[in-house]
Amino acid sequence: DLTGAKLGYVNLEDANLENVRLRNADLRGAKLPGVKLTYADLGGAKLGYANLLFANLSGANLTGANLWNANLGYASLSNGKLPGADLRYANLRGARLENANLERANLGGAELQQANLSKANLSGANLWGANLVSADLGGAKLGSADLGSSILKGANLSSAKLNNANLERAYLGEAKLTEANLTAANLTAANLTSAYLE
Repeated sequence: DLTGAKLGYVNLEDANLENVRLRNADLRGAKLPGVKLTYADLGGAKLGYANLLFANLSGANLTGANLWNANLGYASLSNGKLPGADLRYANLRGARLENANLERANLGGAELQQANLSKANLSGANLWGANLVSADLGGAKLGSADLGSSILKGANLSSAKLNNANLERAYLGEAKLTEANLTAANLTAANLTSAYLE
């Protein structure tokens, strides 16, 4: 049990920390590339600027965790619990977040290019200014999410629930919106050039 542990800037590259308890731990700036944190409890943990490149966090609990500016490129967070997590400006390029719970998470300015967010719950999440180029959001729940000024070029939003979502000034060029629910969504000044709406 490493609850509340101070592990800032520690090097745990490729370590196996499956099911470990790191609740409220301080891992700011930690070097964790390739680490295995499947089903770990990182609720409330501080992971700002941590390097989690290619890390496996499938099924992990990151409720309310601070991952501000963290590098989660190509990491696996499938089925992860991240409600209320702070992921502002985090690098999640190519990350796997399918079926993840990101309800009310803050992903403002995050890099999510080519990320897999299919069937993820992003209800009420902040994605303002996020880069979602070619991201897979098929079947995702984005009700009341803020996607203002986000870049969704070529993104898959098929069957996504975007009811009451803010898409003001969002770039949706070539995005796939087939069977997406856009009830009461705000599309003011959004760019839908060559988007698939059928």
